[in-house]
Amino acid sequence: MDVQVFGTHKHADVRKALRFFKERRVNVHFVDLNERAASKGELQRFAQKFGVSALIDKDSKRYADLGLGVVRYDDARWLDKLVEEPLVLRAPLVRWQHKVTIGLAEGDWKSWIEASKA
Repeated sequence: MDVQVFGTHKHADVRKALRFFKERRVNVHFVDLNERAASKGELQRFAQKFGVSALIDKDSKRYADLGLGVVRYDDARWLDKLVEEPLVLRAPLVRWQHKVTIGLAEGDWKSWIEASKA
């Protein structure tokens, strides 16, 4: 089983997600958003399930620094902005096969692990 985790090492929830998978001996492909932004196609997978607004971390320092609280973008413009500014994304973004989660979702992850063993 291989999962893909998007986030930064400084983010506490990302560290918890990485530890969760490591403890269960799951292979993790970590994408550090400080080094490489998620592609628009990747973000669309998450947006299709949860909506674009669920991807936006309105409590992040970068969101405040950019003054995004007052802007009114449509979903397509928000996706473009999230590709340009990956530190505005909620983290961690986790993907396994065609399943995705945003934030800590240990219950979902446990079900993925069980499904991969079946």
